[in-house]
Amino acid sequence: MKDGGFLGGIYGMAFIGAAVYYLQHAATFWAGVLGFFKALFWPAVLMYKVLELLKI
Repeated sequence: MKDGGFLGGIYGMAFIGAAVYYLQHAATFWAGVLGFFKALFWPAVLMYKVLELLKI
């Protein structure tokens, strides 16, 4: 079984940072829940936008 290694650690730190950011700015409980899910999926959206910009 392979572990995530270095990239898994980077994703983990990015997730924690994004989750803290979204949760600090949440005005309600449900905004916090939405922020948690945004923190999970923002790297995929970011990569999509970068590849779209580069037209790859």
